[in-house]
Amino acid sequence: MTSRRFVLIDRDGTINVEKHYLSDPDQLELYPGVAAAIRRLNRLDLGVVVVTNQSGIARGYFDLARLDEIHTRLYTLLEGEGAAIDGLYICPHGPDDDCACRKPLPGMIEQAVADHRFDPSRAFMIGDKEVDVELGHAVGAVSFLVRTGHGAKYEAGTKADYVVDDLPAAVRVIETLVKHGTSQ
Repeated sequence: MTSRRFVLIDRDGTINVEKHYLSDPDQLELYPGVAAAIRRLNRLDLGVVVVTNQSGIARGYFDLARLDEIHTRLYTLLEGEGAAIDGLYICPHGPDDDCACRKPLPGMIEQAVADHRFDPSRAFMIGDKEVDVELGHAVGAVSFLVRTGHGAKYEAGTKADYVVDDLPAAVRVIETLVKHGTSQ
């Protein structure tokens, strides 16, 4: 097990602008400041993993090849601004499928832990839906709800440890927590 800490980030509504079942790579648009925020995580030597439910595959809206094109564009946009992610994990299943990977279930995190050998209870989870918060709590991570994407509508009833405006704001909090050793 590595001592390196990880940040687990939802994709749609957190990293990129929410589009209803994003299926066109050309429509992938990063929120302002996201690449710089991920670059800051990289400089803090924090691992960065994206975890995303993609039920559009199960629904037949797009296929895995199309999703790979979208993720290639995501990597390209981030790398173009000097930011890197260590891994990207998807759940291609629908809400009624019996799988262990659809958020808030921990399957994607378990796979990331197997690949990167980190302690999820020392991680941070950032997302725009309560399922992201629930996933974070399920693995013992510190959870953040961002107000971008769908986040604002979950704010009133959230169980998130932190509610922030966007991913860059979450990263500022994480940076403070890591530098001052005040979190796990």
